[in-house]
Amino acid sequence: MESPVILGLVSYKVFPAQMGGQKHIVDFYRALAKQTRLVVAAARENTGTGNELFPVFPFLYNHWKGMLNIFYLFRLRRLIRTHTVDLILVEHSYFGFLAILLRKLTGKPYAIRSQNIEAHRFRDLRRPWWRLYERYERWVHKKADHNFFITAEDSDWAIGHWGLTPEKCSVSTYGTDIAAVLPGQRAAAKQELLRRHALPPHTRIFLFNGTLDYLPNTDALRVILTELLPLLRPKNHSFRIIICGSGLDTQWKKELDACPEVVYAGFVADIRPYFLGADCLINPITLGGGIRTKMIEALAHHQTVISTRSSAHGVAAGTAGNKLIVVPDYDWKAFAGAMLAPELPASEPVPAGFYTAHTWSNIVRQALLSLQAL
Repeated sequence: MESPVILGLVSYKVFPAQMGGQKHIVDFYRALAKQTRLVVAAARENTGTGNELFPVFPFLYNHWKGMLNIFYLFRLRRLIRTHTVDLILVEHSYFGFLAILLRKLTGKPYAIRSQNIEAHRFRDLRRPWWRLYERYERWVHKKADHNFFITAEDSDWAIGHWGLTPEKCSVSTYGTDIAAVLPGQRAAAKQELLRRHALPPHTRIFLFNGTLDYLPNTDALRVILTELLPLLRPKNHSFRIIICGSGLDTQWKKELDACPEVVYAGFVADIRPYFLGADCLINPITLGGGIRTKMIEALAHHQTVISTRSSAHGVAAGTAGNKLIVVPDYDWKAFAGAMLAPELPASEPVPAGFYTAHTWSNIVRQALLSLQAL
């Protein structure tokens, strides 16, 4: 299939994109629209879609009410016919059942693009029905004409545990449009952060950011306060951990405010100065799956990242060079040691191979090549 006309099915709010998962969909589709024709049917919560490179029709029920979209089945069929759609692309597995029905009605193949194994995310969130969802998730992936996973680890797991055909699976990772960081930008940004947060000149700044009402991130806050800080304090280094993100509840805010080594910056509309100005992004996450979008964005800004092994998935070995420091899960002594290492490679650039693997235009090009056989 060359340059197919694609109908994207989006089951939740992504416009305007603010969080990593939202950006993953919107930025991929913007890059996709530059290489092929695209039309999107999205959950009705979506707003601010008037400036997109592709038409967006926000009329669907979101994934929690997904079964009600049966009533929109024929409206979706009209979209397929009106726009001469060749392929249905489902974001996550939620609307997989809808794609199966549309394939029966129209004969058009469908592919699923997953940001993680959703059942595993529900398991980590302690949803009691996660096993039931895994059965559904396995079913819609096995029925799909092609499956895109965000990491090779997720793809290998699905092939091994769900019996997916390897030829019908490929990796479509998280990307960036950042081409380069100009000389001097990082030093200037560091000075701005020191000024903004009234920090001493030689303070080493660590950054943690994310949606702070999401269990893997709140668990990382627990690790920072109860595991890392007790190991860092006795070293008598001048450091601060700046935490950015929305969704922090009152109790967590009290706990962060009580730590003099922690600066809670709240939701930051433009995270770029923090990615540029911090000495290091820390990623002490052990729960959840998929790829850590914060890690890709930080590396794209030539930022050093210290990560647990399970949260470093999605960056191929050697791609980020010395800029990605991987520590075994739960080895917080080693993690704290990496944070205070005198040779922290803050000034080294990220290798060019990272951008080859994680530039949106290249990601989309590879995805379209994977669909040619459909």
